[in-house]
Parts: sequence; C-alpha cells; structure tokens
Amino acid sequence: MHVLVLGGDGFCGWPTALYLSDRGNDVTIIDNLSRRAIDIELEVESLTPIRPLSERLRVWKETSGRQIEFINLDLATEYDRLVDVLTRLRPDAIVHFAEQRAAPYSMRTPRTKRYTIDNNARSTHNLLAAMVATGTDAALVHLGTMGVYGYGWSGSAPIPEGYLTVKVPTPDGDLEREILHPANPGSVYHLTKTIDQLMFAFYAANDQLRITDLHQGIVWGTQTPQTIRDERLVNRFDYDGDYGTVLNRFLMQAAIGHPLTVHGTGGQTRAFIHIRDTVRCVEIALLNPPAAGSKPMVFNQVTETYRVRDLAKLVSNLTGVPVANLPNPRREDEENDLVVRNDRFLALGLEPTTLSEGLLDECTHVAARYRDRVDLGKIVCRSVWRAGMATAEDLLTELPDESRPVAEPAAAN
Repeated sequence: MHVLVLGGDGFCGWPTALYLSDRGNDVTIIDNLSRRAIDIELEVESLTPIRPLSERLRVWKETSGRQIEFINLDLATEYDRLVDVLTRLRPDAIVHFAEQRAAPYSMRTPRTKRYTIDNNARSTHNLLAAMVATGTDAALVHLGTMGVYGYGWSGSAPIPEGYLTVKVPTPDGDLEREILHPANPGSVYHLTKTIDQLMFAFYAANDQLRITDLHQGIVWGTQTPQTIRDERLVNRFDYDGDYGTVLNRFLMQAAIGHPLTVHGTGGQTRAFIHIRDTVRCVEIALLNPPAAGSKPMVFNQVTETYRVRDLAKLVSNLTGVPVANLPNPRREDEENDLVVRNDRFLALGLEPTTLSEGLLDECTHVAARYRDRVDLGKIVCRSVWRAGMATAEDLLTELPDESRPVAEPAAAN
C-alpha cells in the first residue's frame, strides 16, 4: 500500500510511519512540524534526544533500505496543496495523526484553546473535503481518544466500541436504534475529537468515505522494534506537565528521585496501551476497513485500565520513589470506574504488551538513561481547567519539604 501518515513526525506518527514502512508499505509523511514549534514555545524538550526529521529519514533509509518521503504541509491552512498531493499520490490509505494531542495544553490559555479547535477541526474537515473533491478512495484511519466517552460511565457496564444501542419509546412501541455513544469531553482537546466523530459520520453517509476511528487510551512506552535500531531514530518521551502522559511522567520522576505526583486522590481510572501496540493496531485497522457506505468503524484501542494511584504504587514499588498527592488542576470526578470493550482488536490478532512486561525496560533503558536531560522546572503541571483552581505555585507548595525537586537529578533506583 501507499500510505500517507499525517502528523508522521509526532509521538505516535513517527513509530507508525517506520512500522508501516518496515512492513513493506510505501510511506509518505505529511507534517507541518508544529510539535517541534510547541517545544520551543514551552521551552522544553523530549527526554529522549530528537533529531531533525531529515536526519531521521536518512538514518531510516540507511538502517532499513527503505525510503520515506516527507511533505511539509499544514492541513488546517493549505487545503489547495493538500488537494494537489492527493491528486498526485493517489494513496491507498491515510493515517490521520495531524492534531494537537495534549489536553492540558488545550486548556492552557485562550490562545491554546482556540489553536486546538482551529487546527484539529479544520485539519480533519479539510482532509475529508479534499478526499471527496479528488475522488480519493483511501481507507482513512484516525487516531481518536477514549476521552470522547468522558469518565461518567461508571459501574460494571463496559463502554462499547463507539456505538450504543438504545430504545426510543413511541406510541406504537419501542424503536431500537444504534447511535454514537454519548460524548462527554473533558477538555478542549477532547471536544475536537467529538467534533471529528460527527464529521466522520456525515462524510461516511453522504460521500461513502471508508473511515475507522481509533478511540485510544493513554499511550505509554517509547521504543518500537524500528525506533530502537539507531539512537537517532528514538521516539519522543514527553514528561512536562502539558504533554507528558501520566505513566511516562511517573517513570521520569522515578529516574531522578522526584516524588511521583498524583493529582487529587488518584482515583481516576484510565485506559492504557503501549506504543508497540498502537502501531500494530493502526495496521490492523488499515487492513480491515469498513465497506463504502458503512458507518465509521470504531475500535477501542486499549489493553489495560488502572487507577492513577495504583499506577503510582506500581512504579513506586518498582523504584522505591515515594508518592506525593497534589491538588488536581483538572475539573473531573475524584473517583471513577472504567470498563472498556476491545473485542475487535483482540479478535483480529492483537497480542497486548502489559505493564508487567514492559515497565522495567522503560525505567532502565529510557527514563534512567536520559535522566540528565530533565528540566526540573517543567515537571509540575501548569495548565488549569478553570479560573480559581490551583496554580503551578500552589502545586509546588503542596509538596513536603523533603520531597521538593532537587538541584541535580538523583541517582536512579
């Protein structure tokens, strides 16, 4: 297949592009390098050293013998160029990662809220409109989020894969209908993913586009069999308060002897998946697209669920680093249950990587190896969900004196 990977320079996009290339596909990355620009804006870098994209692509060709092309293009603002690319390349499949992906960043300021809406909604709609305008009959796989469901679906009833069967009372009896699962976004970022769902439903029905939406959990892990071949291919490891996912942040904190920062009670249950499983799930989705005229196919792309406090305890027991509870900067319930259906991926051959299998490797070969690159001032979350909530300074003062960040990274346990 000829596959376009939109956002192919990012945390999920880069290892996906390499994986698909390694599997014999012709891959073209389309990216505007905005994630690198946000690093400059936030004055923070990945814990792992990320080389320029041109160098990454050159090293991949040297190590694999395979060429990945790159087009610098902004999907949100360069619609005409996108049309030209689709007309020229005629891809068989498109993987859409080209959206601002961090909930905290999307809530940081009015500007980042507006940017997240402008970039994500416009990028997705420009892509759909361009596919229709050019007659591009490609299987489209989009990386969504479990966050579209929200975290109010409690109890033992599992969250279905995208759709919910409901009964509608009428004078003639109940009518049974299948609807998109009610959305309950918890941030502007999650809001954009719920908007995506509606656009997909419309274009699948109106224009017979073949769309798969992957409702993904929190991704942990760094390396895949492809990125580990050469250090210059290494994937991102974000640890800052805006882009660092909770488990990667715990691993980084443990590596430098910093208390594991749990916001609130830590009773929030989250879904997780290893980056190796993410790239495999994308391939499975590409190979099993819905038929033209079918509603978008939804996969819950998760392998495990954990409460945040249990996750912290797991890392603490492994490393000996204590846990520190801080005020929660998000507007969310302190406790929630989360039961998720992921039958489709398991039925199609996914063999999940579990935390028990991969956690120690992440601690020793990634977090500890690069701990000297940590900027201690970027550890605490500085984005809050509404005015009057705890600020960064408040969060820092909540740490016990003996648990405050130290001037130099401590030795790894």
